[in-house]
Amino acid sequence: HKLFRRIPRHRRHYYYYSSQPHHSPQTNNSPCHNKQSQHKNHSSIHSHFHFHSHTHNHTHNHSMSSSTQSIQIVGESQIVVQHDGLTIRECIGNVASSSHGDRDALSLALVSISQPASEPWLTIQYDEYLHVTDGKIHIHHFENSADREEILTVSAGQTVLIRKGTRFRPVFPVGNTKYIPLCLPAFSPERCRREDDASDEGIRNVVDNLQSLHERPGNDNSNHSNSGSGSGKIDNAKYDDIRKIYHMCQKSLWEESASKSRAYFPPTFHKDGKFTHATAVPERLIQTANHFYTDTTGDWICLELNRWELEKTCGIVTVFEEAMPVGERETGRDWSDWVCPHVYGGIPTHLTGIVTNIFDMKRSEDGKFLSIEGLAE
Repeated sequence: HKLFRRIPRHRRHYYYYSSQPHHSPQTNNSPCHNKQSQHKNHSSIHSHFHFHSHTHNHTHNHSMSSSTQSIQIVGESQIVVQHDGLTIRECIGNVASSSHGDRDALSLALVSISQPASEPWLTIQYDEYLHVTDGKIHIHHFENSADREEILTVSAGQTVLIRKGTRFRPVFPVGNTKYIPLCLPAFSPERCRREDDASDEGIRNVVDNLQSLHERPGNDNSNHSNSGSGSGKIDNAKYDDIRKIYHMCQKSLWEESASKSRAYFPPTFHKDGKFTHATAVPERLIQTANHFYTDTTGDWICLELNRWELEKTCGIVTVFEEAMPVGERETGRDWSDWVCPHVYGGIPTHLTGIVTNIFDMKRSEDGKFLSIEGLAE
């Protein structure tokens, strides 16, 4: 749609905003994507929006305070990432407009890539517009199917919209690629979940530098939630020593994925935000199962996962967050203090060391869950 707003005649300014309200592909990821990439991962974290203005020459003999000016300088562009041929210059946002009151509303940047490269898989908590001015971008994603990767090519002159909550991987197949990314709300590290190679020191340095730019005085990002839910940031470092986590699933769905040697994804994976629910507290499993899954039929199993191996082998990260709904069903009323591990990807069925145990779950004839043999009563 297009929206025109006319400012009163005595100012003679016209502003034009344009957006495309189409729905972008929902995305997913292959659990070992980082081993298949033929490109070099870069640490491009960005946020952006498109804004045009045209002003007719007209003078006025009146003054305004800076707080009510209709035209004002709101920031100055800054290079926020410069690494291995990749340069990101933020023009508007939490860094470039750090002293402006509306800096978190949107961000816009200029990005250039001098040689073929790729990003890791990303899950964003903002709407992002990418306009390609030179070269092309391949957007890797999983449309409607958890096991079939698709590629959308965005050529020079085209703009793509990637919706909040989408999981995708941008690849730059040719050098001298340039594009303009715009995010609503503005980019911040907490709103862009990355699946970087943890062993790449150069990438870690870039990410750390970007984090420090957003934490410097004038940039108040303390209310940005890790999960994008606004509930307050959870310190994941507190849970670094937790290796075992547990996920319950229908036995038939797990065996179907295993028979095809592909990753398992729960039925609500897309709707829930492209993550797999889990817990680190086995004692909560029966209560959770009876809250969400009593209306399902058939046998259920509980998978014991090594989350360290999952990240090391496949680059799939686990983030500790507040309890989240499953599909259309909300969490329990007394779960407000629960902190749950969410696996941002599927679970490989064909790799050793990730699924370390499988427990059978007992149910009554009316579907109630009674126990998990050898794990929880």
